[in-house]
Amino acid sequence: MKRFHAHVHVDDLAQSIAFYSKLFAAAPTRVEADYAKWMLEDPRVNFAISTRGTTPGLDHFGLQTDDAAELAELKARAEAADMTLLDEGNTTCCYARSEKHWVTDPQGIAWEHFHTLGDIPVFNEAAPSSAPGACCTPSAAAPAPAAPRAACCGPATATNSKTSCC
Repeated sequence: MKRFHAHVHVDDLAQSIAFYSKLFAAAPTRVEADYAKWMLEDPRVNFAISTRGTTPGLDHFGLQTDDAAELAELKARAEAADMTLLDEGNTTCCYARSEKHWVTDPQGIAWEHFHTLGDIPVFNEAAPSSAPGACCTPSAAAPAPAAPRAACCGPATATNSKTSCC
């Protein structure tokens, strides 16, 4: 079964945790200094917030799968539809190790398809040369989606040379 995923950049993490905890009537399942996540069952959603973006607001949507077969099905569907696909394979981000790929909708909104393999103690395991506070690792080889993205998460574009982070 798949789980809907949404990631929002926020200015004040504590204030946002308080708001969303009341909205969902549940405490986050993971809280870090720059990140919080709710794994809700009703509705079945992985909702994450972080202070790592450049502008508050929606960063990306996604579909989290329970197993590798579901992820392969989503990838095959995107490829059959001739969607530009950024395949990251096994990667780390948002305090997790995942297998993932990205597609971008016609408005430029990134959609992450991923299968979480386990938790990690850091936001990501980027090389030490990454910019301090950056949530993504630059990737010159990434294919460009149809529209540019302003935030760091999601597929790389002509105006954003970074790949996904969450």
